[in-house]
Amino acid sequence: MSLGYSLVKLFLKLKGEKKSWSEDPINYVKKRKQDIYKPSSFLLSGCSFKTKKIADSSVTFLEPKQLKSDFLLIYCHGGAFVYGPTRENWVALAKIANQSKICAWMVDYPKAPENKIEHITDSVFKVYTEATKSYDPSKIIVMGDSAGGSLILTLAQRLVSEGSTLPNRLIAITPVVDASVSNVDIPKVDLIDPILSLKGVRSANLMCVGELPLKTPLISPLYGEFKGLPSIHLFMATNDILTPDQELFVEKIRNSNGEIEVIRGEGMPHVWPILPFMPEAKTGLKKIISIINSAVDNE
Repeated sequence: MSLGYSLVKLFLKLKGEKKSWSEDPINYVKKRKQDIYKPSSFLLSGCSFKTKKIADSSVTFLEPKQLKSDFLLIYCHGGAFVYGPTRENWVALAKIANQSKICAWMVDYPKAPENKIEHITDSVFKVYTEATKSYDPSKIIVMGDSAGGSLILTLAQRLVSEGSTLPNRLIAITPVVDASVSNVDIPKVDLIDPILSLKGVRSANLMCVGELPLKTPLISPLYGEFKGLPSIHLFMATNDILTPDQELFVEKIRNSNGEIEVIRGEGMPHVWPILPFMPEAKTGLKKIISIINSAVDNE
């Protein structure tokens, strides 16, 4: 474990992050205090940007200082479906856009509990559909972390079921794949997870589904369609309560002859590639940029 990660763990402990995720119901109002809806040029490392509304999502278009290709990265941030985007989301996306030299969209989708999963997923679908009017789907990469990771996986499953054109690939960072978080292996991981806890995650998911069951494929892609999905790059973390379900997801993909690359963060916490100060996070971001560059170069 690096010094940077040790400092991040200390900060998380002093901040009471784990404690906040142990509340039931989760205090989503308090969580939203860290949201940043209107970024600055400084925060985005010099990327030019503009924001517009698409199907109830606030979509911020980022253009890097140097643009080298006509690819687009669509990013759905995490936040348990109830908050976000945060500073970490914006900083990570700007770094990726600048270093891969492609345009990127930050999708600030409608949040629960005011909105339910049917509306949230439909909004993300309409954002993707809007993107295909300006970009060839073969040149669109879709990325998401945590709850956003769930949204991009369910988006791909919907595109397959409707026979729509798929994006080039998906980059899923420690995604929610089973909103019920009922896996028997989760409680023991909860003991070492420095961020998430079972109670808070399940509480947020319940706020999102409304009257639907937690295992509905709309919010739990583990129970959706696996055949015909685009190539997936999945970032996992051994110290993350969502990992046991992600292992099952990987197994289902491989049993369906799908293409998936697993990047496993040993000893890492939830959303480790976008956390600050950690050399491990820098390595994770470099891998994401490498995935994007490879897609661009192979087009």
